[in-house]
Amino acid sequence: MPLALHLGTDDLTRCRFAISPLCQTHEALRMLRRPSRHGYHQGWLRRVRRTVAGLDLSPLWLFVPPPGGYTPDFLGPPPQEPYPSFDDELARLRATDPALAHAEMTRSLACTPGLAESPQGRAALDDPAATVRRLADLTERAWHALLAPDWPRHRAVLEADIAHRSREAADGGLDALLTGLHPAVDWVDHTLTLRRYGDVPDAQRPDGRGVLLMPSVFVWPDVVSGFARPWQPTVIYPARGMGRLHTAPAPRPPQALARLLGHQRAAVLAGLTTPSSTTDLARRHGLAPSTVSAHLSVLREAGLLVSRRQGHYVLYGRTALGDALSDGDVRPEAG
Repeated sequence: MPLALHLGTDDLTRCRFAISPLCQTHEALRMLRRPSRHGYHQGWLRRVRRTVAGLDLSPLWLFVPPPGGYTPDFLGPPPQEPYPSFDDELARLRATDPALAHAEMTRSLACTPGLAESPQGRAALDDPAATVRRLADLTERAWHALLAPDWPRHRAVLEADIAHRSREAADGGLDALLTGLHPAVDWVDHTLTLRRYGDVPDAQRPDGRGVLLMPSVFVWPDVVSGFARPWQPTVIYPARGMGRLHTAPAPRPPQALARLLGHQRAAVLAGLTTPSSTTDLARRHGLAPSTVSAHLSVLREAGLLVSRRQGHYVLYGRTALGDALSDGDVRPEAG
């Protein structure tokens, strides 16, 4: 059966977006265990194979059941703010109520017959506070080893997805936003229905707190929901552009554009395929942030870029003219 979320008026007025590095970490770990999610990440998987082999993640694997099973929500709970830091989210994980952890771990272990009665399962449930500490420590190691080095690029993709969907909502309202989340998501008569999703008997229904929408790099081809109380109802969906994250080469500017603007400035313009911050661009192009900032100022004054604040960052994106120049589509008019 599909999972249906019935949204009242209060829920609709409180829909919001968030980016969670903690949730991304656990989606990455689930992806490692689920070959159906590997399609767009073969290059990343090859690159991290040795790193993963050097991490003893067996206590975490206990709580990554087969597809359709339940992973404890406290491992990657819906964030309370739009752009939390990993450290803040990890502190929240470490502070999990042991009773809540015990209940959610019990439900997760029950998805695999005999696992709760195994020595590992019994040890995890016998001391839930110690298990939470151990799982938090492993999550921190996984974050630093697997995601932190690439996080600026991941964050840029997630922020670009939110910016795109915010424009969709501005242009077409919530109908346009919710119907475009994922092919397996339907929005009819104030009901958000997730097809291809086994119905969870105790999955909560929205109650006026709204629904949290979180793009993910690693969740494709799935769409995930079913958070139980006390967590906010949440839908995790594949971010636009995630398929090019690990496979697309850095775009090279047209030669004519490089002659016009200079190689560095043209490369910065061509590299803005998704909105990015000065820091991201400096890392990407191997330039000093002050140099990138100067190039961005010139490009913005020329009408090739726009900027907007997103959380703690200022993101730069190309205008239609900037897109045309980067793609080499501008042709001189016949005189």
